[in-house]
Amino acid sequence: MMQTLIDYFSTMPSFHRSILLVGGILFFWIIEGFQPLFRFKGHNKWKHALTNIFFTLTTAVVNLSLAFVMVKLSDWTVVHHFGYMQWMSEFPLPIVLITGLALMDLISAYSIHYLNHKVKWFWLFHLIHHTDTHVDTTTANRHHPGESFLRLFATTIGVFLMGAPIWMIFLYQSLSVILSQFNHANIVLPKKVDKILSWVIVTPNMHHVHHHFQQPLTDTNYGNIFSIWDRIFGTYAEADNSKLVYGVDTHMEPMENSRVANLLKIPFQEYRDIKEINKKEEVSNT
Repeated sequence: MMQTLIDYFSTMPSFHRSILLVGGILFFWIIEGFQPLFRFKGHNKWKHALTNIFFTLTTAVVNLSLAFVMVKLSDWTVVHHFGYMQWMSEFPLPIVLITGLALMDLISAYSIHYLNHKVKWFWLFHLIHHTDTHVDTTTANRHHPGESFLRLFATTIGVFLMGAPIWMIFLYQSLSVILSQFNHANIVLPKKVDKILSWVIVTPNMHHVHHHFQQPLTDTNYGNIFSIWDRIFGTYAEADNSKLVYGVDTHMEPMENSRVANLLKIPFQEYRDIKEINKKEEVSNT
């Protein structure tokens, strides 16, 4: 069975990857209608989706344009027996697979996500993802093209350090897509189910906390596939999800957070500090 999995992901057709992306969005889109966390009043779900699908397409273009770099690098690590998975090749395959996935998630998702919140010019690109005030499964790929390059660069580093063969790259990316769509979906899981799942994977209940519009909750729960890294590094947080407010406190106006043209410009606009904004408001009110 393990070899069948490897064989499939070693030659995974592009068509199947497209089905995974589109099918995942449609699946969770439908589920959201039956078990939503929030029923957004006056919300145009289709218009919202079109904005996010635009950024999904730009992300796909960025990934495809540089995919050959990742493939070449993967081939190099295998030929030169370099990287974690190559050095661990004598260990049982299930152990190599699970630990390899976890470490890929750490390097290529958790780490860059953490830096996106801590490095100012990274944050200016990542901000577009957080400006969504109606988080649902389509939010998963709402990334500015600039951030897409940063994420791709992080994934490339992960491939290099892990010595990841092609099958691992496709397996990791497939899981990343599905889990991201799942944990952004506007659904609520039963508390007991969520509690059990969240010890292993990032659940919607867990990730929605990250999309609260104010710190410190914004700076928690960075994981994408596995929740272990947030627990290890002390960035795990829980909250009453029914009281969450989505978006970013510096960009709460619909004219700014829902129009593609403005979202593309945000990284190049003047940086906004919420503390400075609040001070100015206090002064104007006195």
